[in-house]
Amino acid sequence: MRRVVAIANGKGGVGKTSLTAGLAGLAAHAGFRVLTVDADPQGNLRRDLGYEASDGAELCNAILRGSALAPLRAVRPNLDCIAGGAALHDLAPTVVGRGMRGETVVGLGAALAALRPEGHDHEHYDLILIDTPPGEPVIQDLVLAAANHLVIPTRSDEASLDGLEAVADRFAAAKTTNPDLALLGVVLFGMRSGSTRLQASVRDTLEEMLGGVAPVFTTVIRYVETAAVDMRRRGLLPHELEVEQPKAQSAILDRLRRREKATSTQDLLNRNASGIAGDYEALASEVLDAVNAAEARLASTEEVTR
Repeated sequence: MRRVVAIANGKGGVGKTSLTAGLAGLAAHAGFRVLTVDADPQGNLRRDLGYEASDGAELCNAILRGSALAPLRAVRPNLDCIAGGAALHDLAPTVVGRGMRGETVVGLGAALAALRPEGHDHEHYDLILIDTPPGEPVIQDLVLAAANHLVIPTRSDEASLDGLEAVADRFAAAKTTNPDLALLGVVLFGMRSGSTRLQASVRDTLEEMLGGVAPVFTTVIRYVETAAVDMRRRGLLPHELEVEQPKAQSAILDRLRRREKATSTQDLLNRNASGIAGDYEALASEVLDAVNAAEARLASTEEVTR
């Protein structure tokens, strides 16, 4: 079974792209063969993973016409990527127009089903993670039609929670045609360390909204502005930033010994990324456990219906 996880919210700025990149990088580092798909016309996933910009036309044509996708190979060891870009802005009006004429599109699922990791012609990717755009419901619907699982990140503000509710509605609609789609859970993203009362309040709100349909993940991704700047500026993922920091500290000491001045962007702003790296590692474990549990429930249901 292919494991296709959509990461979505109806509002921007809630951590969709950061989560897609961070979880993909960790899974690949652990030995999984991973593919990311950037379904956002802004194409911001490239900033986190460090590949070159694209117009997204290849992904658009694959969805509309079934043309073959050619992933960017080995962006990290075990990690391939499908780039997004501005051409995806044309996707929604084209899909809507075809629908009005009674025509169909090939869809994202068919394009993904044809993909294989390099050198593994008879095997699927172990994990496919899709970053979705916040303001493109048609694209969200296309992604949910192709996915097996959904993760919804949210911040604590009301607009983010409204965005969560909007995606939950789209999830419910998608299950009418994709009944195997499972809502794995909600991730609290960008919370400040020590905000335990706020976190508890937001959890209560989310659990009331979801009505027990899906859990709120235990792991909270904390907000560390200096780490966020360092990661985007250097194209590092949280676990990579943690590894890079001792090297950066040694470089600072070497320059001091040589009495050299640093440039404004030479040094890392954050000195200890172990906390945020640990958050992503804990969340990756929770998400993969949730995927395994969802697959086990599906297999059990299929066995009963035979």
